[in-house]
This record gives sequence, structure tokens and C-alpha cells, in this order.
Amino acid sequence: MKILISSVLALFLLGCSGENKQETKEVIAEKKESVAQSAEEVKEEVATKVEEVKEAVVETAEQVKEEVTTKVEEAKEVVTAKVEEAETAIAEAQVDGAKLYQVCAGCHGADGSKAALGKSQIIQGWDAKKTADALNGYKAGTYGGAMKGIMVGQVSKLGDAEIQALSEHISKL
Repeated sequence: MKILISSVLALFLLGCSGENKQETKEVIAEKKESVAQSAEEVKEEVATKVEEVKEAVVETAEQVKEEVTTKVEEAKEVVTAKVEEAETAIAEAQVDGAKLYQVCAGCHGADGSKAALGKSQIIQGWDAKKTADALNGYKAGTYGGAMKGIMVGQVSKLGDAEIQALSEHISKL
């Protein structure tokens, strides 16, 4: 009887053991499927986050590019203005009103006390603004009387800095 009980017990254990193996295989398969599904969900979440980050980076890069472009344009404008100021200052510093007046002295006298060719006003004592206005008017063709034709030719080649330097010199005669 011991043998019979041992045999039944052995069959029972072997039978249970096969069922356990099958159950274990099913549990493992379910777990694998669950892990695979979770991995796919995580993969999708990561892909979504990566796209969001890419979009944010592109947007930020565009904003930075706009800001840099604006700053560069502003800097160009400032540099251009400073260069123009420097060029004007250099031109003005290099213009010698006394040298320029040497051409004028032939008609107006060394001290501006003559009426040019007996027809113009005496320029001695004129302030710099009055002289500059007259010279600019001659240059534009909007000023002058009897001497207008001669003076237009004389001032047409003068720039702003030269007119200013010449006017300053004449105001000191």
C-alpha cells in the first residue's frame, strides 16, 4: 500500500508540476506582453517629449536669431552714425578756413573790407551764420544779386565742412 500511495503521490506531484509549468509559462508570457506594451508606451511618450523639445528648441533658436539680427542691425546703425561723425570731424579738422579764404581775398580783400568788383556787399563783420547762409544760398542758386553768377561757380565745389570753416574764418575778419 505504501507503494500505491507513493505512486499516487508521485503522479499527483508530476501532474501538478506540469500544470505549474504551464501556468508559469502563461504568467511569463503575460508579463512579457505587459512589459512590451509598457515599453511601447514609454517609447511613444519619449518620442512625443523629444518632438516637444525639438519644437521648443527651434522656436527658441528663431527668437534668438531675431534678437541677434535686431541687435546687429542696431549696432550697424550706431557704427555707421559714428563713422559718419568721425569722417565729418576729420573733414572739419582738416579744413582750413584761412586757406580757403585766399581765393576770396582777390575780390573781397585780405580782411573782407572790399566790395567785390565794386558790386558786392562788404563781408567784413558778418557772423558765421549769415556768411554760411549766403554761401549755401549761392550754392543752391537761391541767393545773390549782381555777383550771383560768379559766386555760384566759386561755392559750387565747396562742401558743408568747407562752407562752415570759411564762414567761421570770415566772421573773425
